[in-house]
Amino acid sequence: MQIAQRTLDSVTIVSLMGELDARTASIVQDRLVSGLSTGSAVLLDLTELRYVSSAGLRTMLMVYRQAQQKDVPIALVGVSHPLRGILSATGFLRFFQVVDNVTEGIAVLRKD
Repeated sequence: MQIAQRTLDSVTIVSLMGELDARTASIVQDRLVSGLSTGSAVLLDLTELRYVSSAGLRTMLMVYRQAQQKDVPIALVGVSHPLRGILSATGFLRFFQVVDNVTEGIAVLRKD
């Protein structure tokens, strides 16, 4: 798992590359939760995420809950069709706003 982070227009963009599974979930959760402390809106870029296990889904839910507690808006971009199906089936789409591209994500998050 590789994690890249950059800031654009006061939105923190975190890109996940690889597999979000039991082996990498705690690393990703720690990195994302610590990034929430800045108070900056977060756009989670999943464009290069190849696989998400149930542990990865749990991590996404935990990050969402932490963001809500800290009043930090969060959105997803780069959600593949199969992952969108999983997020829909598990009810996760009601937690996350999914956008089509980074520009849209920044616009949506800056409104909050």
